[in-house]
Amino acid sequence: MAGVTDVIFRGICKEMGADVLVTEFVSAEGILQADARTRKYTEFDESQRPVGVQLFGADGQRMGEAARKIIDWKQPDFIDLNFGCPVNKVVARNGGSSLLKDAELLAAVTEGVVRAVDGQVPVTAKMRIGWDSQNIHAVAIARMLVDCGVEAIAVHGRTRAQGYGGEANWDVIDAVARAVAVPVIGNGDLGSGEDVARRRSETAVAGVMIGRAAMGNPWIFREVREFLANGAMPPPVILEERWNLILRHCRLAVASGRSGNERQTLTSMRTRLMAYCRGFPGAKDLRQRLCHVASLGEIQDLATGSIALGQREQDPLPQQKYLHSVPG
Repeated sequence: MAGVTDVIFRGICKEMGADVLVTEFVSAEGILQADARTRKYTEFDESQRPVGVQLFGADGQRMGEAARKIIDWKQPDFIDLNFGCPVNKVVARNGGSSLLKDAELLAAVTEGVVRAVDGQVPVTAKMRIGWDSQNIHAVAIARMLVDCGVEAIAVHGRTRAQGYGGEANWDVIDAVARAVAVPVIGNGDLGSGEDVARRRSETAVAGVMIGRAAMGNPWIFREVREFLANGAMPPPVILEERWNLILRHCRLAVASGRSGNERQTLTSMRTRLMAYCRGFPGAKDLRQRLCHVASLGEIQDLATGSIALGQREQDPLPQQKYLHSVPG
C-alpha cells in the first residue's frame, strides 16, 4: 500500500470505521540515512491510534536502530515488520517477501528488532503464505516469528509468485491461526462485509486486514461494521457522497503540501482518483480525463459533470417518459 496509506487516507479510513491502521512501509535504511525526507512516511495523527509504523529491510541490527529512532520520534502503538511485499524492487533488496526464502535471515531480522525495541511497543509482522506453490511454509514461519517475540501476525493468502493474481488461500491462513497462540489477522479477497463475516465464521482468525479493496472504496469499513452488527448490507453509497469525499481528499492533500504544489499533488494522485471512480457513470471517459487533471477546479468540474450524468441515467429524458406513456 505504499503511496496509498498516507496520513490523509488513513484519517479517512479511520472515519469510516477502520479499527487499527498501519503506515506506508518504509525502508529501515531510509530512516537511518535520510530521516528528514523519509520521516513523512511514518507520520500519523493522534486520532488515528492505534497505529503501527511498518518497516522493511534485511539487517536485524539496522532494522532495530530504525525502530528505536521511530519510537523516539513519535511513539507508535506497534512496529510492524513487512515480510509480504512482492514488488520486484523491494524483493531485489532482500526485503518484503524475499525473506520467506531464508528462514534464518528472517529470524535474525525479527530478533534484532524485538531486542532493540525491548518491550517499549509490541512488534508485529505481516507475511504471505510462501514464496511459491512449492514452498508454502506459513505455519512454520509463523511459529518461528512467535518464538522470536512477535505478538501478532497478519497473513496474506497468496504466495509471492502469485503477486495479486489468483485466489487467496484461506485454508492456509486458518491453519496458521490454529497453530500459534498470538492473534492472526487474515488478508486477501475481502471486498465486502459479507466476505469478512464469512471468513470470520469459517476460520480461526482474530481479525481481518483490508488493503486494496479500500483504495477506491474506503466506505468498506463502514459497510463491514454494519454487516457484522446487523447481518445486512447497508444501502450503496450515492454518487454525490463519493464525489464529496474525493474532493475533500484532494483538498486535504493539496493543503498539506506534502507532495509539492497543487499541480504536483494532483498529478501524484491521478492513479488514486481513477481507483475512486471505478464504476462511475461514463467511467471510461472519466478515467481518460483524470489522467490529465492538475487543479482542484478541474476535479470539481468533473464531479459536477459526473453527478449530472448519473442523475440523467437514473431519470430518463422527459420525451422518453412521454413516448412510453402513449397507449398503443
